[in-house]
Amino acid sequence: MNTTTSTPRLRIDWRGRATDIEYIWVNDSIDAPVMVFLHEGLGSIAMWRDFPERLCEAVGMRGLVYSRPGYGRSTMRAPDDRWDVDYLHRQAHEVLPAVLAGLGVTSPPWLFGHSDGGSIALLHAAKLPTAGAVVAAPHIVVEELSLEGIRRTVEVYEAGPLRKRLARFHDDPDSPFGGWSGSWLSPAFRDWSIVEEIRAINCPLLAMQGVDDEYGTLEQIRGIAREVPQTRLFEIPACGHSPHKDKPVEVIAEVSHWLGTVVRGVLALDAKAPWSSGQRPGEGR
Repeated sequence: MNTTTSTPRLRIDWRGRATDIEYIWVNDSIDAPVMVFLHEGLGSIAMWRDFPERLCEAVGMRGLVYSRPGYGRSTMRAPDDRWDVDYLHRQAHEVLPAVLAGLGVTSPPWLFGHSDGGSIALLHAAKLPTAGAVVAAPHIVVEELSLEGIRRTVEVYEAGPLRKRLARFHDDPDSPFGGWSGSWLSPAFRDWSIVEEIRAINCPLLAMQGVDDEYGTLEQIRGIAREVPQTRLFEIPACGHSPHKDKPVEVIAEVSHWLGTVVRGVLALDAKAPWSSGQRPGEGR
């Protein structure tokens, strides 16, 4: 998925500041429910590659992909701006609703969130109308494994090559990297937890994680299942922190099967939707 200076921008008023959000629609030629893609802590539209298109085509949904403030081609973080412990909450409860409203999405969205984006999806679903959510390698508590991984990433970034690579995807790579790593490695973040908040989630939920995830243990998604009984777990062998990159075929198949299981019972869809006549999302396409 390539983005350029011509990528559409949405201007929102966030925290008293005019903020531009880069976004794209995928599979937008159909009249169907919307799935919103929420990227990782160093991600952007471009870093999703072609996964949103592939998933949306398989399940017959429209896809909305955007870069959060501080990422990609959206408004960058000011050098002196430090992201507080609640930065993921602000994204879930302030930025995401503003983006949906600004782009005319009035029905509860489906969400696909990866890593930080998975935590944002959980926080949104716990407080605001959500049709259903897929979370890949989400965080609900801070683990030492996560902090160790981030410390190693900081070392690689400061050495130079990672910064150069991220510059392909962000107007200023220091903006997302400093915001993300500075928040996660701050002493105040050590006790961060959303375990109590996610108990309020009542929409369908699919939580997946690679068995070899270098940024978190399987306790992250197993903890979700304990607090949210309707959660379906998908633990993926030979897979790291990015299931949609490491195992895209398996992830798309699992999401398609999960949607086919839950949609007929929780959402009355338009007759144009591929599963409205009993067909499972992704079949016959």
